[in-house]
Amino acid sequence: MWKKRLIVSLVCGAILGVFCIIGASIRFEGQADWMNLFSLWYNRLLMGLLIGMCVPCDKLISAIGRGALLGLAVSFAFFATTGFTDIVSFLAGVVYGMIIEVVTYRIGLSKA
Repeated sequence: MWKKRLIVSLVCGAILGVFCIIGASIRFEGQADWMNLFSLWYNRLLMGLLIGMCVPCDKLISAIGRGALLGLAVSFAFFATTGFTDIVSFLAGVVYGMIIEVVTYRIGLSKA
């Protein structure tokens, strides 16, 4: 169960990180440097790792709340390195934290 949860959350974080890279590239019209884009992707991967290591929630609403809080905490690190200017990526991190938690919650319900 734990291994499955961790793998699912890491994969979700990696995939959502790719969406972040695409979004940032569009917002900055291709002018974002590769180090910032990699940092953004890595931030989402770490979010997946952190969420995957947490004890599964019993209720969906608890999972969503925890995902929002963990997304906020992890995304704040990247937000601070941008000089508190990239609010879109910061808020997307909150939403992505909720998405990762919901996906891992749903996967956890189907105990194979």
